[in-house]
Amino acid sequence: MLDHLGIQVADFDASKAFYDAVLAPLGAKRMMEFPGVAGYGVTKPDFWLGPVTVDVVQREVHVAFSASDRATVIAFHEAGVALGAEVLHAPRLFPEYHPDYFGAFLRDPDGNNIEAVCHLPAL
Repeated sequence: MLDHLGIQVADFDASKAFYDAVLAPLGAKRMMEFPGVAGYGVTKPDFWLGPVTVDVVQREVHVAFSASDRATVIAFHEAGVALGAEVLHAPRLFPEYHPDYFGAFLRDPDGNNIEAVCHLPAL
């Protein structure tokens, strides 16, 4: 349903450093960059960072990135922890969502709830 998603960031350089690190284990990288705007993806840029354009209180955004396996979820979590990101939920099963839902949740530099999730059963 979605082709791409963009979020506004207050500190572009801090956000690029955060997303460069936490998206790398997921196989994603910064694919495009223009002044104040960066696009991340695996095959095309489908997650974008852009500047704050309105003077209002930002509401928290939740973005969940697909992980190919549980080890990748753990690597995402470890990359965020290494940067000092707030851990909202360490990697674990969330059976209340479904029996194989394995995810980790971090807070990005702008306070957003960022998740990596694998829906596959453990090997």
